[in-house]
Amino acid sequence: MRVHFIAIGGSAMHNLALALHQNGEVVTGSDDVIFEPSKSRLEKAGLLPESIGWNPDRITKDIDMVVLGMHAKADNSELKKAQELGIKVVSYPEFLYEHSKEKTRVVIGGSHGKTTITSMILHVMNYWDKEVDYMVGAQLEGFDTMVHLTNTNDFIVLEGDEYLSSAIDRSPKFHLYKPSIALLSGIAWDHINVFPTFDSYVEQFKIFLDKITPGGAIIYNAEDKLLEKTVLASENTIKKYPYKTPQHEIKDGVTLLDTPEGLMPMEVFGKHNLQNVEGARWICQLMGIDAIDFYEAIASFTGASKRLEKIWESSNTKVYKDYAHSPSKVHATTQAVKAQYPNKKLVACLELHTYSSLTPEFLEQYQDTLNAADEAIVFYSPDAVAIKGLDPITQEQIIKSFNREQLTVFTDPADLKTYLKDKNLDDSVLLLMSSGNYGGLPIDRIETIL
Repeated sequence: MRVHFIAIGGSAMHNLALALHQNGEVVTGSDDVIFEPSKSRLEKAGLLPESIGWNPDRITKDIDMVVLGMHAKADNSELKKAQELGIKVVSYPEFLYEHSKEKTRVVIGGSHGKTTITSMILHVMNYWDKEVDYMVGAQLEGFDTMVHLTNTNDFIVLEGDEYLSSAIDRSPKFHLYKPSIALLSGIAWDHINVFPTFDSYVEQFKIFLDKITPGGAIIYNAEDKLLEKTVLASENTIKKYPYKTPQHEIKDGVTLLDTPEGLMPMEVFGKHNLQNVEGARWICQLMGIDAIDFYEAIASFTGASKRLEKIWESSNTKVYKDYAHSPSKVHATTQAVKAQYPNKKLVACLELHTYSSLTPEFLEQYQDTLNAADEAIVFYSPDAVAIKGLDPITQEQIIKSFNREQLTVFTDPADLKTYLKDKNLDDSVLLLMSSGNYGGLPIDRIETIL
């Protein structure tokens, strides 16, 4: 089969392209910009486009299918050519569904934690040499790609994102998977540019529940009362299994999980991550892994990339990086780090980077989210606000929204770099939360800043 990817450089798109290439399919692609690591990975596989930009001449009648990425617009010249030639055009999630129609589809959804839970499940399966197909939103240790597809595996594990599928398919991605087994970790308003009201956002999860295969199962976080109410109200004929934070204790900076074989030290920590563990345990059980085997495997799980990841430490200083950007994630992550290191000073540094986080009307959702930190810092780029076409925001607005008078706000990455470099971080934990890079700071080499 010959497949052409429009917007091949995307994180998910290039991984799907690599997976198909590894399966022996003929893969081509295009994009108007390709960043690392996608560029190097595509180049190594011989899939990097010869030139950057859109060219309708790339679309020929011998192409069997076009996969359209979210980055491409509805008026894309290659898309138009494919439509004119009558070539089948599918979105990324639509392709995955078509591939997995005969498999048991396990879909992990929710406003937060879905990448981590999916990663935990795959870690356990890999630990016990259980072959499954999968798609996950972060690079995992021990896995070559974020997408793996076969014609033989019985299960496929899919991270179910609620964002839109493509420019010509405005369905949330997780609506297209029609799971046999599903998990929802929680509901917290996000993607305000697509779902402008809280009710419109919640509605997507109701639809998701209705799309679970009748006779299937939903695993859900019962500590999220809105989610619990939504699940219990669903009239779909599915099994409903609640989960909550498992019993645990924290001793000398180590989280110990209460298991049938006693207290077990964990590599991950935080109430939200322990909820993720419990949700993953339920899913693995439905996939044939018993509790004892699950706990043995999960003990060595160190986390998904950029999810509460320790990136540097000295004798008395620790630095963590986390993808947290939405209010619920910021709140949970900040509380988790403080609970893990109650005797250390917590310096939390958040970048407002996404469309939602830079929208004045949405800022109030961040109220009290940084209160667990001993010192709180917020960075945002006025240029990013302008590029996204949003109304300007002020430092005063940010301070008021977070409901914290002792809040330092930076708009210049050079100033933030100087501030961190001059700061005494003895006996401290520095928590860096962002889906961006603080205006270009070398966060992955934080030792060059501190």
